[in-house]
Amino acid sequence: MNAATRTRAVTTAALLALTLSACSAATGGTDTGRTGGADPGAAAGARTPQIRHVHALGVDPADQRLYAATHDGIFTPGRGGAPERVGDSADDFMGFTVAGPKRFLASGHPAPGSGGPAHHGLIESRDAGRTWKPLSLRGEADFHALEHVDGTLYGYDSTGARLRVSEDGAAWDDRARLQALDIAVHPGAPDTVLATTADGIARSTDGGRTFAAGGEPVMAFLSWAVPGALYGLDGSGGLHRSTDAGATWEKAGTVPGGRPQALTAVDAERVLAATGDGVYESADGGRSFTKRLDVGGGDGH
Repeated sequence: MNAATRTRAVTTAALLALTLSACSAATGGTDTGRTGGADPGAAAGARTPQIRHVHALGVDPADQRLYAATHDGIFTPGRGGAPERVGDSADDFMGFTVAGPKRFLASGHPAPGSGGPAHHGLIESRDAGRTWKPLSLRGEADFHALEHVDGTLYGYDSTGARLRVSEDGAAWDDRARLQALDIAVHPGAPDTVLATTADGIARSTDGGRTFAAGGEPVMAFLSWAVPGALYGLDGSGGLHRSTDAGATWEKAGTVPGGRPQALTAVDAERVLAATGDGVYESADGGRSFTKRLDVGGGDGH
């Protein structure tokens, strides 16, 4: 390992260790079964809300709109690119995935002081994040990563450091335990599941029932939209791409803005990444990036 590679690995391992130790349950609660909510893009208050920390990103296939799941609600670019909160929820959205047109699945914590359990479990929106309802594990699970692949939902539940899998979002199969920050599932062979750990990428070939020990390279986040394009984001913002399911990697580019917060590959070339100062989009596989949303005001974890 050369000096540059060693530095990236140490930085990423430190990021994973810090994030894994810092993530804790939020207090307070909310009723996620409400049916009200403002129109998409409506701000919760008179002043434009600020994104403090991004936990996940997604694109709605219904209209190709970008959504960011954050410490203070779901946001989307509004007029002039300013972040606008979707609906009226300022909850802490952790795991988040787009499961279909206008259908979002998420987890996280209620906004402080809003009452109810500290963990949302799995919640669902059928109107692109305007309103949410509980599906399962309310008060029990805190999914920090969610992947919806070929009708099956894979979630990393931080409360038990366990991978859990569901066909319907209601009944869950508990699988391996491991300390991880992110997961990725092979879109063409879902028995292959990868997880980012402080020791590197851990691989499962049996649907997440068992994982081999983590190994280099060390990545903070992974995203796998199509079989031949697995993306990884290291702790320094370096974006890497693998065309052979993670056996080998090539650096594709660097995401601006400092410490990485989230990564989502939409297809083989379109990639979204959140860092300390913004949400960035690449249309050319990471060679260049355009800022889509501003991020600032603290870590927000």
